[in-house]
Amino acid sequence: MNVSRKLGILVFCGVPAIVGGGILYAVFGNYIPVFIYELLLVFAAGSYVSR
Repeated sequence: MNVSRKLGILVFCGVPAIVGGGILYAVFGNYIPVFIYELLLVFAAGSYVSR
């Protein structure tokens, strides 16, 4: 997998991070669920890119 494809995957995972983080903050009203969601996305994207 080349560098441009890896960067594209990370950008593709960045959009749900921004939108999903905003939704979670609106629902729960604090940042703890947002941090957990962001960490899960980072681990998922990192494992996919590292393949």
